This record gives sequence, structure tokens and C-alpha cells, in this order.
Amino acid sequence: MSGHRKGRRIFSSIILFLLITGLVLIAGYFFIVHRVQVEFGSPAGGLSSLQRIIIPIELFVNRRALTEPQSTLREEYKFSIEEGESVAMICIRLERERLIPNAEVMRMYLIYTGLDRALKSGEFSLSTQMSPVQIADALLKTVPKDAVISILPGWRIEEVAANVAASGLMISADAFIESAYNPSQNKIAVLPSSEINSLEGFLYPGIYVMPRDSDIDALLEMVLSAFNEQLNPVLVEGFNRQGLSLMEAVKLASIVQREAVVSDEKPLIASVFYNRLAIGMRLETDPTVQYALGFDGATNSWWKSPLSLNDFKIDSPYNTYLYNGLPPTPICNPDLESLKAVAFPADTPYYYFRAACDGSGRHNFAVSYEEHLNNSCE
Repeated sequence: MSGHRKGRRIFSSIILFLLITGLVLIAGYFFIVHRVQVEFGSPAGGLSSLQRIIIPIELFVNRRALTEPQSTLREEYKFSIEEGESVAMICIRLERERLIPNAEVMRMYLIYTGLDRALKSGEFSLSTQMSPVQIADALLKTVPKDAVISILPGWRIEEVAANVAASGLMISADAFIESAYNPSQNKIAVLPSSEINSLEGFLYPGIYVMPRDSDIDALLEMVLSAFNEQLNPVLVEGFNRQGLSLMEAVKLASIVQREAVVSDEKPLIASVFYNRLAIGMRLETDPTVQYALGFDGATNSWWKSPLSLNDFKIDSPYNTYLYNGLPPTPICNPDLESLKAVAFPADTPYYYFRAACDGSGRHNFAVSYEEHLNNSCE
């Protein structure tokens, strides 16, 4: 009987030991989970049950390796992630570059935080003074490999320059302006005209994508080539039929671009200017005055609007209220629709046009000045 009781006591002791051990392990596990959440945040959704058990333990054991930098000496690295590259390979390459101590621990950290699903291709600036956690954060701040440059129809050189400077290319606005207003003979030779001494009018509107380390020569070659691609024989023949050289056509197209709001009116607007030129009448178009005035600080714009009576008195060859014929150069960079309107204008009797009163952006056209006055919104 005593042997039986002794056996029961031993069994009870074993059960109690296992129970206490289990409680200690459970308490320890929850302590680990709590510490990991304090240091690294809550686990991402979508982790499997096994991952929720194993990964926090791995992160707890290696928490110092994740939060301390590899070196106190600052060494900069350019690190690239390719499209479709696996998280495991990214971590292996980080370890090979000696930016992190352990690729597998880094992979587990990325999975635990959900950053493994947020990484994108691109170029990154990393340092040996960064901890793996800081490196993971830096990998979210993608620096695109390519710069995107937008040129909108109707922009003048300075407006294009501002966009170039903000695109990610290492080209300042001033450098672009200098090159565009005073292009080298190599740049001018790209265009099929001997009259060109400025690139105003020939910076073809569009979206251009190029490597961020491209220089200004590469950019201008791309943009001017895009302009050349629009000059098909039919378009050039249209200019010739109107008695215009390429430079003259681009000048007129730049005016049409700034005057038109609705594209389908461009041939009508072009016809008005052709009719005025045919009888020796001045073009009298506001955008040429705006171009002559330049930047207006009050409106923070290169195209002051509305113009004052004094503005129309500015003594500039661009002021088509004072000087006959076309301005010395284009006043902006026109799109293909504006170039087509000059090559193939509408056949109309109109000499005048003014904005319609309904806010639609359309215009009312008139043959006589009296009719033009009657179209006033007052």
C-alpha cells in the first residue's frame, strides 16, 4: 500500500513539474512576444500560426543584431532592387554587401512586419551606420531609376526648365534655360531649319522617361527628335502651301496654341491670323504681349492675365499690337494639333475672335470690327 502511495506521489510530482514548466514556458513565450511587439511592432496580418510562434522567438534572440549598425564608420552604398526579385535574394545581397549581419534574420523581420510585401524595385542609398531595421525602412523609400519629364503644350522655355529641375535629373533650371535659349550648333543641326537660334517652339510637348543620370545633351536630343518625328512630308507640304518656312509655321502655331482653349477651334483661329497677314493687318494677339512681359510676380505666372492698358504699350518686337508680322521667335512650344492647324487652316472670312460669354473656353468669330464689338460680354 505504501509503495502504491509513493508511486502516486512521484507521478503527481512529475505532473506538477510539467505543469509548472509549461506555465513558465508559456509565460516566457508571452514575455518574448510582448518584448518583440514593443521593439518591432505588432505582427503583420496573414502570418501562419507556425510563423507567429517561431518568428517572434527568432527576433527576440537576434534583437541586438537587428537594432545595431554593422559599423560606426560611415560607408555609403547604392543598392538596387530589381523587378520581381525575391525577398530572400534581397537579404542575401544585403549580407554580401556587409550591410546586415544575417540574411535569414532580416528576412524573418521583413515577413513579421509585412514589409516583405511592400518592397518595390528601385535604387536606394544605404549606409553601414544603419541598423538592419533602419535599412528595412530605407528600402521603402524608393528612388526611381528613371526620371519623368513632362512638357505641356503652351509652356515656354522657363516653364519647361522648372519641370526638368524637379524631375530627378541632375539638371538645374538655369542650365536648361541657358542651353535652350543659346543652343550649340550640334543641337540646332538636329532640326531641319537654318533659321533657328533658340529652341523655343521646338521642345515638343510630351512625357519623356530617361535614366536619372542623363545629361542635358541627352534630354535635348530626345525632345528635339520627338519634334522631328512630327514633321512628316504632309505637314511640311501644308506649311509650304501656306507660304511659310518651318520657323514661321512654328511661330504661328505657338500663337494658336496660346489662344485656343478648345482644340477643334485651332484651324479657325489660324484662319483669322492668315486673313490678317494677307491684308497687312497686325496680328494683335495677347499671348505675344504676355511673352514680352515675362514673369509676373503678382500672379506668379509667365502669362499675365488680365493685361492692363499699359501692358499693350510695351516696346518689344514681340508686341504684335505695335509691330507688324510674326514675332521674332515662337512664344511657346506648340503641340501637333496646333502645327496641323497652321498647315491646314480653315477657310473663313473671319478677322476677329473673342472669348464666348458662357465660360466654355470657346470663341465667337467675326468678320467686321463692329460685329466683333457686338460679341462683347459687357
